[in-house]
Amino acid sequence: MVQKSYSIAIVGAGAAGLSAAIAFARDGFETVLIGGLDVRRDGRTVALLNGSVRFLKALGVWPAVAPEAAPLETMRIIDDTGSLFRPPPVSFSSREIDLDAFGWNIENATLVEGLAEAARDYEYLTIITEQAKDFRAEANRAIVTLTDGSEIEANLVVAADGRNSQLRRIAGIEAHTWSYPQTALTAILAHNREHREMSTEFHTRHGPFTLVPLPGKRSSLVWVTSPKQAERLAKLDDEALALEIERQAHSSLGAMRIDGPRGLVPMSGLSVDRFGAPRLALVGEAAHVFPPIGAQGLNLGFRDVASLRDAVVDAFDDGREPGSPETLRQYQRSRDLDVRLRTAAVDGLNRTLLTGLLPADLLRGAGLLALSKVGFLRRAVMREGVLPHLGAPRLMQDASAA
Repeated sequence: MVQKSYSIAIVGAGAAGLSAAIAFARDGFETVLIGGLDVRRDGRTVALLNGSVRFLKALGVWPAVAPEAAPLETMRIIDDTGSLFRPPPVSFSSREIDLDAFGWNIENATLVEGLAEAARDYEYLTIITEQAKDFRAEANRAIVTLTDGSEIEANLVVAADGRNSQLRRIAGIEAHTWSYPQTALTAILAHNREHREMSTEFHTRHGPFTLVPLPGKRSSLVWVTSPKQAERLAKLDDEALALEIERQAHSSLGAMRIDGPRGLVPMSGLSVDRFGAPRLALVGEAAHVFPPIGAQGLNLGFRDVASLRDAVVDAFDDGREPGSPETLRQYQRSRDLDVRLRTAAVDGLNRTLLTGLLPADLLRGAGLLALSKVGFLRRAVMREGVLPHLGAPRLMQDASAA
């Protein structure tokens, strides 16, 4: 039995799903968010790049979470592979592209809590904590069946239900998955020295070892290494693990201590051939999964949401339905190239670290050397990394965009 009809139903209450719910409710679409919150703290943070911060400002969320975030003013890359072709360290300053910061680093759970708090204030947004168990598309609507047996009707359903998306599977959208011989150890650290708003990424033979600023003398760690090494590290007590991290960081931030929970994340990837099906659009990890390299994951998910919002608003302005085929085609066009290019870039960088082959080392080293010496190339890469110049969603162009 249909409980209620909505313009848009979002399934999944993570950061991508919550932001989608707020974005559509903000524009006056009758919206329902389906799913329970997961705010477990596991040492993971997200580096919100400038475009994502603009998006959160437009949604009215940023002022509430900004005090818990630290700016990333400098990004430093150090080749620590032991290769014969090691380039010198390369640093990128946000001021080179006229930004105060490339982005801001914040704990995942803190961001989700802030989005959830903002979502409760919207007149056009209903929140249902039941889980979705089924989906079917009909001629002019979609039906989402909940675990309690009730049904939700919507013109468009947004699947934000993660890498194991049930809606994606039901809709018959094929997902291509792969794994890497790596595991990421995540943790929150306190340290003796100031990080000076600098993110430091050591490229090691097992993957990147990255320290990203948090407020105060604190940083988040993403240590990508072999599964065996990650398991060994995870078994250490806090004092022994902090000492291992300090050694791997070459004591760049002084003595360290563990200042929060830890996590272990197997490294994997996922891509899809299409970002939608009749009455259904995929966003976030339902559409793409990245290893935690280059701050692409959630930033790309927010770009999905902002692009889908543009397609829905354009459809409304043209007298079309949110879930119309043309809306979904516009969304597909807006995401296809962006996602594929970034998937290839992150995958390629990670694999060059793992190969140990001299040609791959030479290519990677030459690339870093070119970035350090060629000014216009550096600036172009920095701008593209923060926010693509062409095709940027409207809410990421200007925090006050309609």
